[in-house]
Amino acid sequence: MSNDNDLNARHRTRMQRKKVIVDQHIAAATIDKGLLLVLTGNGKGKSSSAFGMAARALGHGMRVAVVQFIKSRTDCGEEAFFGKQPNLDWHVMGDGFTWDTQDRERDALKAQAAWEVARGYLRDPAVDLVVLDELTYTIKYRYLELETVLHDLQARPALQHVVVTGRGADPALLAIADTVTEMKPVKHAYAAGVRAQKGIEW
Repeated sequence: MSNDNDLNARHRTRMQRKKVIVDQHIAAATIDKGLLLVLTGNGKGKSSSAFGMAARALGHGMRVAVVQFIKSRTDCGEEAFFGKQPNLDWHVMGDGFTWDTQDRERDALKAQAAWEVARGYLRDPAVDLVVLDELTYTIKYRYLELETVLHDLQARPALQHVVVTGRGADPALLAIADTVTEMKPVKHAYAAGVRAQKGIEW
């Protein structure tokens, strides 16, 4: 019992010190602005994280738009769910994975059409959150001009949030982002021969 009391007392002391530091950081953060978040890296969870933020924003009564640049399937669980939500616009604009399409010219045209849709939301102050799913690939393969993308992102309404997902995010995109998260794979069932599972991968 004595050891438990000592452990509890030390824990309480550590948490009291930690609370002082956390409270100081919270008090120092006084800026409100629209954030540009980039979710990149080879690990699983980039789009899932973005859709989690979309759900959070909808829960606050905010207006959300999602534009998917590569995906073409419309039977994903996230679309089935979000498609029923008010205050959300959802656009599946791609033709599928680039290794399946194997048609750079068509993929570029699809990406450019998707960017025109995205640009409309990026100019609308009534839209609180814009999710640009798999946008990074359109920059990597030069379907879209990097300068155009950066300009439109920086010219958006001051309080509008944007989430960009995809592997291999361009350094220039990372440079203008407010928050960057790199997903790192540690272990994935696919490597053990497990196929994509409904409700987990799609």
